[in-house]
Amino acid sequence: MVAAGILAVRMVIAAFSGMGAATVCHPLDVIRVQMQTEGGSYTGPTDCAKQIVKKEGLVKGMYAGIGAAYLRQWLYGSCRIGIYAYLLEQAQMSNGNEAIPFSSKLLMGMCSGGIGSFIGTPSELALVRMSADSKLPEKERRNYTGIGNFLQRTASEEGIAGLWTGAKVTVIRAMLLSACVLGIGSEIKQYLTKTGVFGKDGKMFHGVPLLFVATLVSSFCANIVSNPVDVVKSRMQNQAKGTKESVKYNGMIDCFFQILKDEGILKLWAGFVPAFVKLAPYTIISLILTEKITFLVTGKGAL
Repeated sequence: MVAAGILAVRMVIAAFSGMGAATVCHPLDVIRVQMQTEGGSYTGPTDCAKQIVKKEGLVKGMYAGIGAAYLRQWLYGSCRIGIYAYLLEQAQMSNGNEAIPFSSKLLMGMCSGGIGSFIGTPSELALVRMSADSKLPEKERRNYTGIGNFLQRTASEEGIAGLWTGAKVTVIRAMLLSACVLGIGSEIKQYLTKTGVFGKDGKMFHGVPLLFVATLVSSFCANIVSNPVDVVKSRMQNQAKGTKESVKYNGMIDCFFQILKDEGILKLWAGFVPAFVKLAPYTIISLILTEKITFLVTGKGAL
């Protein structure tokens, strides 16, 4: 199979795996966005979920923006995991299947995450705005009817470039997140495999416990590093377009320092619990599905 075909297969597998994970974990993403953006007061994730369900209902409230989440998997998830798996495989082949340096894995994760997040920024923007819409006063709600309506209205009202609102901070966040989740995850998997704790070559129970532990630890590390950038991203993407004088935040640095000044440093880790509770199972499900489907299709693992 030529290189382009191998990459395409990896990306399609990653997209379908991501959709499966998103279906399970999307309500946690809604809670995360609601807690990170302005306009509501929640005592914690549980209180946030209760208020959303009470106000909007279970399906409409907790699955707001699910279309954007699926689109995100085809634009962002396919690139992030698919490109990483491809780069890792090519590096292993050129290195005689020897262990790849940890620094190289981090760089591969940053590269794949950066590419995927830039391509997928419109879907990320849709996810933030559609998930946070119920917090706005009724007169200020955007009331998107779906992902198609979001894309059409945003392009019409803000221009095509408006679909890439917050692209810079989105790319930075994705590079940090992907480097940790994929790079650290691969490194932990390799280390634990050598210990023999999870059976010969880590194959105990078809390798699922090994992948579970590796992705759980890497997800926690990724969440610590990326959450402050995630809060800034959510604020930037949720604010309405306007002149430099009329908008609250004039850039990600301005947003960062306003949060520090007005709300304190701990606000940068707002939504940490739902973000981690979402990221961990999402990463576990998507990477296990990617690993298993890739093995069935190609005879090789993805990570």
